[in-house]
Amino acid sequence: MITKTNAARMLDSLHISYEVRTYEVHEDHLSAVDVAESIGIEPERLFKTLVLKGNIDPYIVAVIPGNAQLDLKKIAKHSGNKNCDMLPMKDLLAVTGYIRGGCSPIGMKKQFPTYIEELATLEATIVVSAGKRGLQIILDPQDLAKAVNARFVDIV
Repeated sequence: MITKTNAARMLDSLHISYEVRTYEVHEDHLSAVDVAESIGIEPERLFKTLVLKGNIDPYIVAVIPGNAQLDLKKIAKHSGNKNCDMLPMKDLLAVTGYIRGGCSPIGMKKQFPTYIEELATLEATIVVSAGKRGLQIILDPQDLAKAVNARFVDIV
């Protein structure tokens, strides 16, 4: 039996349907593309969660396709910041409650401004981390946006 993560409990409390997919964790294969391959889906359907620091917002969450690169200028503009930088990896656990390879946009310690790449709206379902390495959640992108109060924007 799979232990419920904070992300799964939050979706349950919001009555949002989802599916959990498990995969074997390999320390040298933590990339989103590797994870997508492990669970047998296209990398553009697996979305990775990135946490940034803005000059106005202390923390910002970007959810982008696993095979894409975040455009820092675009995320800064959409979030109303002059500039944004990636959160140092050493700060990830303290800020979000999650570790690298297991960072979910759902159920962080606090709700931060969240932006989902608009390409997600082209998919019936997308995949995000369930909040633990080895677990992914498959859900409707609109449901994800509802759960984390996110906006769909062009950020890649």
